[in-house]
Amino acid sequence: MSGAIAVLGFAPFSWFPVAILGIALLYETLAGTSPRQGFWRGWLFGVGLLGFGVFWIRISLNEFGNMDAWVAHLLTALFIGLMALYYGLAGWLIARLDTGRSWAGPVLTLPSVYLLTEWLRGWLFTGFPWLNLGYTQIDGPLAGYAPLAGVYGVTLVAALSGGLLWTLIRRTGRERALAGMALAAIWSGGAALQQVEWTRPAGPPLEASVLQANIPQSIKWTPEGALMIARTYLELTRDHLKSDLIVWPETALPDFLHQVREPLIEPLAERARAEGAEIVLGIPVLDAERSRYYNGLLSIGSHEDLYAKRHLVPFGEFMPLKEWLGPLVELFEVPMSDFSPGEAKRPLLRVGDHLVGASICYEDAFPAEIVQAMPEAEYLINVSNDAWFGDSLAPHQHLEIARMRALENGRDLVRATNTGVSAIIDHHGRLVATLPSFIRGGASAEIQPRQGATPFARMHDLAAIALALGMLGLTLAIRRRQPL
Repeated sequence: MSGAIAVLGFAPFSWFPVAILGIALLYETLAGTSPRQGFWRGWLFGVGLLGFGVFWIRISLNEFGNMDAWVAHLLTALFIGLMALYYGLAGWLIARLDTGRSWAGPVLTLPSVYLLTEWLRGWLFTGFPWLNLGYTQIDGPLAGYAPLAGVYGVTLVAALSGGLLWTLIRRTGRERALAGMALAAIWSGGAALQQVEWTRPAGPPLEASVLQANIPQSIKWTPEGALMIARTYLELTRDHLKSDLIVWPETALPDFLHQVREPLIEPLAERARAEGAEIVLGIPVLDAERSRYYNGLLSIGSHEDLYAKRHLVPFGEFMPLKEWLGPLVELFEVPMSDFSPGEAKRPLLRVGDHLVGASICYEDAFPAEIVQAMPEAEYLINVSNDAWFGDSLAPHQHLEIARMRALENGRDLVRATNTGVSAIIDHHGRLVATLPSFIRGGASAEIQPRQGATPFARMHDLAAIALALGMLGLTLAIRRRQPL
C-alpha cells in the first residue's frame, strides 16, 4: 500500500506530499522488524510502486512488440519483481541497521539507504532510473534543491522528510519538536532556494516550436505510411517557419537519412536557411561501411550537425545477450531494434550559432549523461516517441523527468514527441507551452539561451551520494555505541 500510494506523487497526479507520506508508511512497516522481514516488506513496497507505476511496459511488448498478451504481462511482472529487489535490499539494510531505539533510524538510515539503492538502480545493468522519488517534488518546495544536488539530492531530502514525518507522528516530547522544526526548515529552505537564479541569459531569446504529428505507432514503420508522415511534418513545418527553432520528434521520418537526403532534407534545409530558421529532427542513420545504424538527431539550416543516441533501451533498441537468450529474442519483434550506440564523448549538437545539449528519448532519464553537455550547452533539446506506451502514465512521467533535467542544469528545454506530451520548459522546470497527448499540431514559445553552471552541473551526483554515505557512516557509528 505504501508503494502504491507513492505513485500518486508522480505525474500525472503530482500530489507531491503524498509521496512523503508513502515513505513514512514504508518506515512504519520496517521499524522494529528483523532483516528478513525488512527485505520482504521492502520488496513489497517496490512491487506496489513499480507495479502501479510502470505496468505500462506491457503495452510496448503486447501491442507493438507483437507478443501474446499473457507473455507480455508475464515478462512485465517478472521485470517489476526483479526491480523491486532493490527496495528489498533497502528494507533489509534499514532493518539491519536500525535498532528502533534511536532517532537515527528514520532520520539517517532511511534516507541514506533509500537514496543509495535508488542510485544503484539508476546505473547497474544499464540502469532503470524511472520513478526516482525526487521527481515527485518537481512542483513542490523541495525542487529548490535540484540545482544544488540533482534529482538524487531531492530524493534524499524527500526521504528525510518522510522519516521526519514519521518521527513527528510516532515520537513524543523533544524528538517530536525537533522533527517538526527540522521538517519546517528543510521545506522553507527549498522554497527559498527556488528564488535563486543559478545561470544567466546568453544573447537574445529565440522563438522555438515543437511539432507533434500524432502518428499511430501501428503505421509508423509501414512502407505505405512513410509518404504521409513526411507530408504531415512538412505541412506543420510550413506553419511554423517564422520560428527561430523548429524541433521534430524522435525518428520522425521512418526512412534512413541517406534515403531522404536528396528529395527531402536538402530542400528543407534550403527553405530553412531562406527563412532564417533552424530545424532539428529525429531520423535513423545508416553507416553502410560499418554495417551499423543509429538513432540520430539531425540539425539543418545554417549548419548541419548530427548527434547519435548513446544510451540505448535494452530490448527496445538493442538486444542484450543475444547469444545467451537464443529463441527468446525472437519474441521481441520490435521495429528498428538493433541500433548501435553513438560514440560522441559529450551530448552536444550545434544548432545554428548555439551549442545544445541533446538527448533522445530514454537518455534524459540519466542526469549524469545530460549534465555532460554543461556548461557549453545554451539550452537543451529532447526528442522522444512515447507512442510505444499508449494512453498510460508513461508520457506524463517522462515529461516530469525532462522538467527535472531543465531545473538541474538551469537551461530551457525544448521537447518534441510523436504523440505527446510535447512541451517547452523554462530553466526553472516550469511548463511554458505544451501539446497534450494525441493532438496533431505545433506549440511555440520563447526560450532564452543561458550560460553559467548550477552547482549540480559542477559536482554532478557527487554531493548527494557523498552526503548519503556520510549519513550512513554516522548511522554505523551511533549503532556501535548503543548497548545490545
